[in-house]
Amino acid sequence: MATDPRGKAATLALRRRLLSNSCRLFFPEDPIKIVRGQGQYMYDEQGAEYIDCINNVAHVGHCHPLVVQAAHEQNQVLNTNSRYLHDNIVDYAQRLSETLPEKLCVFYFLNSGSEANDLALRLARQYTGHWDVVVLDHAYHGHLSSLIDISPYKFRDLDGQKEWVHVAPLPDTYRGPYREDHPNPAVAYASEVERVVGSAQEKGRKIAAFFAESLPSVGGQIIPPAGYFPEVAGHIRRAGGVFVADEIQVGFGRVGKHFWAFQLQGEDFVPDIVTMGKSIGNGHPVACVATTQAVARAFEATGVEYFNTFGGSPVSCAVGLAVLDVLEKEQLQAHAASVGSFLMELLGQQKAKHPILGDIRGVGLFIGVDLIKDEATRMPATEEADYVVSRLKENYILLSTDGPGRNVLKFKPPMCFSLDNAQHVVAKLDAILTDMEEKVRSCETLRLQP
Repeated sequence: MATDPRGKAATLALRRRLLSNSCRLFFPEDPIKIVRGQGQYMYDEQGAEYIDCINNVAHVGHCHPLVVQAAHEQNQVLNTNSRYLHDNIVDYAQRLSETLPEKLCVFYFLNSGSEANDLALRLARQYTGHWDVVVLDHAYHGHLSSLIDISPYKFRDLDGQKEWVHVAPLPDTYRGPYREDHPNPAVAYASEVERVVGSAQEKGRKIAAFFAESLPSVGGQIIPPAGYFPEVAGHIRRAGGVFVADEIQVGFGRVGKHFWAFQLQGEDFVPDIVTMGKSIGNGHPVACVATTQAVARAFEATGVEYFNTFGGSPVSCAVGLAVLDVLEKEQLQAHAASVGSFLMELLGQQKAKHPILGDIRGVGLFIGVDLIKDEATRMPATEEADYVVSRLKENYILLSTDGPGRNVLKFKPPMCFSLDNAQHVVAKLDAILTDMEEKVRSCETLRLQP
């Protein structure tokens, strides 16, 4: 491939001059200039190929030809707003409804996950007549002001916790108060939500909603214990609130066993509102809120129109339909289940070999590798995780970290990530950890031996 006409240094200089420093890059010390993507691979300006292990937005693969074709063909015919009657928006709503429990049958289309969660908050408040929100610690639900307020991951570094926001412990069975040896962590963590709700009610507060990612991602690739959501929903609904399942990071078959991650909590569990984004459009700005007739009617009762200029456009819906087609034709949900299980098995073998690997958790192609300094204290190995990610990049593998300690390697690759990719990535990880262990005295520091 020909060298890009503008070199990386020139692009970086322009970016530093024109963009805010708050708009950060991956690998800021040595950023990669990506000029092309295909499937589970990304390519820099020199043509070097990287395995993408983290881009859950390119859900069915970067630049999937069927998705690109759908957008192009519809763009050539019509792209306008949803106030005109058009087949694409109703066809898309129908297709989405076929993947969800029957109760979730009313759809709103938007452009981003943040917009979706903001609308979910409005719906919850209108339906319940209440204002307050219960969220999980370390949660992140979007970049709008309303969502920063319900995202402990962000608000703790900004204006702090609002009086109408109530934070419950993250249902983390590796690091939280109720761990893998607890007889019933689902009920124990749900009781913490009940306690938080009760404390709020004692102060005269009224709960509108409980917001949770179906699998908390920023919190460290957490897998809530089965049965947790139904228990929580009971506590929240008795308080007059609704349950909002944020599927923006984890929906559309990523978990393998089910199409939606909230379905891991049991066949009978149905949220009141589900939000979708990121993977829904494979890189095109699409988002959606699904809810019940009762919630939608309460919102309609205000008499205020809901209109979103670009949400539900013919092109956006054509893209959304194409993503569903690819998921089905290429059987990517089943693929995620098989490749994810294989990757978990390989990582489990490494855990037995490398003591720094404290916990391997995940389902489908949503996997976290928790790096620790010490097995007894489970202290996060933050610097080591950063070092591993940097070394993987040198080996043309793109991975990043998450969790409060920034020590959890997160795997959320495009769904076409293969068995061969899994083997290759784990082999490189093994080599890096082996080399690291030879160079350092322990996992407590990355300082080289004198």
